[in-house]
Amino acid sequence: MDIYESLPFDFAQGGEPVEPCSPGFDPVRSKTSISNGVKLTEQIARQIFEVLSERGPVIVIMDSEGNNWPSDPEEFAKLNISESFLKEVCAKIDDGAEPVVTEVNDCSVIAAQLATEHSNCGYVIIALPQYSPESTLVNIDLIEMLLNQIGLIAKLIEKNNLLYEVLLGSPYGQMKHYRVCGQSEIALN
Repeated sequence: MDIYESLPFDFAQGGEPVEPCSPGFDPVRSKTSISNGVKLTEQIARQIFEVLSERGPVIVIMDSEGNNWPSDPEEFAKLNISESFLKEVCAKIDDGAEPVVTEVNDCSVIAAQLATEHSNCGYVIIALPQYSPESTLVNIDLIEMLLNQIGLIAKLIEKNNLLYEVLLGSPYGQMKHYRVCGQSEIALN
């Protein structure tokens, strides 16, 4: 998947928006920016999962309502991590403990808040099967770097969505196209 697949434009049709956003939508005040009816959290999950290696960690993106998107649903199901465990971890994050490093069913779990400048997108949970919390702490710098990269991806997607909303809010309800004139064309006018 390339970057253009995450954009809310149909580039095959000359860059026009695929569908208009709802009137009165304020992306800055919105908890989850909407682009083509897709929540920001889902957009983030799609972009992150696209670049993960097949043998990498299982990453779960979870929104604040409890909906979650695992990078590998089959592997995540094998880990047998309960919804109540995920809610407990999220509650610890909400209480200020971040990142949370814990263990469940011979699996080390690292969780942190997923937020951008304007949105609280939920949580990112990294599951490392057959790792203990001690072995995870040995590699905590790499894990924090991964969490920071996920946060950066979220910020870039949000900025893209905000730009789209601003452009859509032009007087004509679509992007303005500007013509660049050379010196000879200006002199003729």
